[in-house]
Amino acid sequence: MVATITPKQLMDLRTRGEAISLVDVRTPAEFGEVHIDFARNVPLDRLDPKQVAADHARHSGPIYFVCRSGGRSKTACERMIAAGVTDVVSVEGGTTACDTAGMPVVRGKKVMSLERQVRIAAGALVAIGAGLAAFGPDPLWKSIGAGLAGFVGCGLVFAGITDTCGMAMLIGRMPWNQVAATTCSRLLLAAVVTAAAAGPAVAAGHTSDPLPAVQQAVAAGQAVIVDVREPDEWADGHVAGARLVPLSALERGIDPARLGQVLPKDKIIYCHCLMGGRCLAAAAILAPLGYDVRPLKPGYPQLIQAGFPAAVGK
Repeated sequence: MVATITPKQLMDLRTRGEAISLVDVRTPAEFGEVHIDFARNVPLDRLDPKQVAADHARHSGPIYFVCRSGGRSKTACERMIAAGVTDVVSVEGGTTACDTAGMPVVRGKKVMSLERQVRIAAGALVAIGAGLAAFGPDPLWKSIGAGLAGFVGCGLVFAGITDTCGMAMLIGRMPWNQVAATTCSRLLLAAVVTAAAAGPAVAAGHTSDPLPAVQQAVAAGQAVIVDVREPDEWADGHVAGARLVPLSALERGIDPARLGQVLPKDKIIYCHCLMGGRCLAAAAILAPLGYDVRPLKPGYPQLIQAGFPAAVGK
């Protein structure tokens, strides 16, 4: 039996200042449309229970999972439990219920939910199969049509019984579900255009600077470390001397003058997150503003293992 929590209970925990590890298992496109402001995205089709557990090692309390309406988050919890990670909780009603309950969310461009895509695809295949079965030019085509409709129908029955949908997993891997048209992606496009017109280099991938060189540059005052994770992650542990600039704050928009008080433009900005993904999005926002930003592929745990000093608390 998967443990659950209501959006109100989750919001109460957040209000009390408790550190919450919340994983959104929807597709990146769905995540980009709207997500709880302190959630991180790990799509269900890429969920690695051991990696998620390792990322959670510095946190106390359960790992919370959320999706659109509660189905996929339950599946994610079941996978974690099967892998031996039992302290997991599914958020009832998903992101939709959390948004309705007034929980802070980050909004981007509206996209079609995975559930709607599955219904459209299944309906279209059944309609095509029925059409071929009824109006096919010869018995072979009629048989193919009947088989197609029957196959999809059986697949839907199987999905209903097992709460596992192979079609959803397949559609979730499609390109339009992998790239979210959020503020970040629009700024990345703007950065590329700016680079083509004006010539300055724009960070398009992780830096190749080795970690010892990063440490030397920071020690010499030539660079600063910027952590783009969320405040609760920062409080659980961060690189000593680093500066916190959450990606969610960058996506919402920070006044350049205020940002300039935190990040110096005359120094290299080495930004990092937990797994190397969010720092790329942050770099796409900071680079067009004139910063020499170099995203680090190693996440916080790897930086500590490499010898960067750790600190805990705000």
